[in-house]
Amino acid sequence: MSIITNTNEAHSHEQAKEDAGWKAHWDLLLALVILIVLLVLEYGFQIALPNLPLLIINLIAYFLAGRKVLALAFRKSIRGDFFNEFVLMSVATIGAFIIGEYEEGVAVMVFYQIGEWFQDAAVNSAKRSIKALLDIRPDTVTVIKNGNSSVVDPSQVQIGETIQIKPGEKVALDGELLSDSASFNTAALTGESKPDTKYKGEAVYAGMINLNTVTEVNVSALFKDSKLSRILEMVQDATARKSQTQLFISRFAKVYTPIVFFLALALCVVPYFLVDDYNFQTWFYRSLVFLVISCPCALVVSIPLGYFGGIGLASRNGILFKGGNYLDVMTKINAVVMDKTGTLTKGVFKVQKIEPNDVDKEEFVRLTAALEKNSTHPIAKAITDYAGIVNEAQVSGIEEIAGHGLKGNIDGKEVLAGNLKLLRKFNITYPQELEKIVDTIVVTAINNKYAGYITISDEIKEDAAQAIKDLHTLKIQTIMLSGDKQAVVDDVAKKLGIDNAYGDLLPEGKVEKVQALKSEGKRIAFVGDGVNDAPVVALADAGIAMGGLGSDATIETADIVIQNDQPSKIVAAIRVGKITRNIVWQNIILAMVVKIIVLALGAGGVATLWEAVIADVGVALLAILNAVRIQRIKI
Repeated sequence: MSIITNTNEAHSHEQAKEDAGWKAHWDLLLALVILIVLLVLEYGFQIALPNLPLLIINLIAYFLAGRKVLALAFRKSIRGDFFNEFVLMSVATIGAFIIGEYEEGVAVMVFYQIGEWFQDAAVNSAKRSIKALLDIRPDTVTVIKNGNSSVVDPSQVQIGETIQIKPGEKVALDGELLSDSASFNTAALTGESKPDTKYKGEAVYAGMINLNTVTEVNVSALFKDSKLSRILEMVQDATARKSQTQLFISRFAKVYTPIVFFLALALCVVPYFLVDDYNFQTWFYRSLVFLVISCPCALVVSIPLGYFGGIGLASRNGILFKGGNYLDVMTKINAVVMDKTGTLTKGVFKVQKIEPNDVDKEEFVRLTAALEKNSTHPIAKAITDYAGIVNEAQVSGIEEIAGHGLKGNIDGKEVLAGNLKLLRKFNITYPQELEKIVDTIVVTAINNKYAGYITISDEIKEDAAQAIKDLHTLKIQTIMLSGDKQAVVDDVAKKLGIDNAYGDLLPEGKVEKVQALKSEGKRIAFVGDGVNDAPVVALADAGIAMGGLGSDATIETADIVIQNDQPSKIVAAIRVGKITRNIVWQNIILAMVVKIIVLALGAGGVATLWEAVIADVGVALLAILNAVRIQRIKI
């Protein structure tokens, strides 16, 4: 109803009702009581009131229920906007009074407003539930300064300050754990109930709940810049991004409403020239029935409500959609393209083997780690973690060569560290047996001479194989693209059952592969980190980022964010999209079938205003209940 109106009046109308609660509806409830009393007197006790008192009482009830609708209809009409549901209901109900059908006129307005009340409540509840899923930021936080604690508003805490979180309390800001270890409940952020143990120096995020000991955290981001605040803002914005179905229904309503106005007018006027015993009051009444039942409220309210529900269901399961449009996109996906590291594998690399060549092992590790310390890649982190505290080195001229590795000057030596393509790029010879190593390998060259290699292994995520199997069950092709060498990529693909796997790819190589798939007519979802793969994310029909809590850029670039890094959530995202689509189309079909039937009955003189308003409000409420149940579905 009023949700289809973008005017300030309608917005204020809705906001006032939401803010005031039951008090805003006393007039509607009083009108309903008056209507019931009149009907009981007339049909229950067979008491007929004189016409004038009856008219006055009905007018009082009518204006109690409909004065806001009449005011909006008047304001829109004087601006030339005649074709909207407010004018439609005003014309229908005033027409009923003109022909002496007082109770029916009041009933149409009362039940119209009751329907709107329920619809507003459902929409507002859906919006609040989406916000409540993530808006779990505490109102206060304990700050430790000079050994003293003080309780302040989280927005007043600055970067670098220390906050204390007691057992059972929520973390208010992002930061770095200062305590030796602590366990957190991350269910509100990731949808997972399993406790997550963090150790000193690891990242802790706003929204986590401290489970066991008093914990201290060094703040790394302002309250407004926390990952949780950014995610909350993203989900709230998602409700404003309409799906194609919503946009179609909005356009449909703009065309549909004036058409039914003119059809109702024609229903009243045209029979004058075709029917011998034409009676104006009879055909005017039928046109009023036509107007009431033709109101598109059920469609324009239940459809956005369905998408709100879909976004809420996904959020509850740790999947963040940036708009209802991406729910639609996921229903059409027939190919999922995935990065390897951090998507299908844990991205937690460990050094397995170190083989220096004509270089002292300790010096080899020191130089490699000093260079890799300038990269945020998980492989680089594995090497620096293994090396521990690296002796101070003079590092300069750091250059990252995309898809290859790093180059820099360390203590006067030119050092290269990366994959075999890096050595080939600089024409540095190396033992050919390195080509046969299956594990991920980092090779180092010092002063243009091969200096050795380090092998590193990654671990496949527990649910990766099941995710691939489920995608195949949905008849979705799976493709893996990676910058890692082909032998490693083939090994992972074989273990998981992936259809096609391509390794040794630079970022532009990934783009070329995705472009080739799109040229074949594939609808593609790309799953990666959303940062290094930004060009592919932009090219894909749906860009899905793993681990939105770990990267600001991930949240910014992806269309969908999977918060807990689980590949199985890709399947869940597709299922949420399909569930939402099915319920939305159920509502569309239900509303259209009922309206067409009652329109035909009304035009034929079978249906009265009572049937029209009951059918209109009834189908709207059924559609709402159907849409609301999305949030209770388990995926």
